[in-house]
Amino acid sequence: MVLRPLGNKGFTLLLKRWVVELTFGWLNWCRRLSKDYQRLPETSETLIYIAMIRIMVRGLA
Repeated sequence: MVLRPLGNKGFTLLLKRWVVELTFGWLNWCRRLSKDYQRLPETSETLIYIAMIRIMVRGLA
């Protein structure tokens, strides 16, 4: 959980939350991860690993 800094009013950028939301946004580009069709949680975990590897490799290119 990321807490807001004390004394700040209005909009405040929360860096850790932004990174997590961005990662979930990238994972939604993968069609198999947008819906949960897998029966086993291990299968979903493997697909997330594959998707993240693909995202990182494309970032290097």
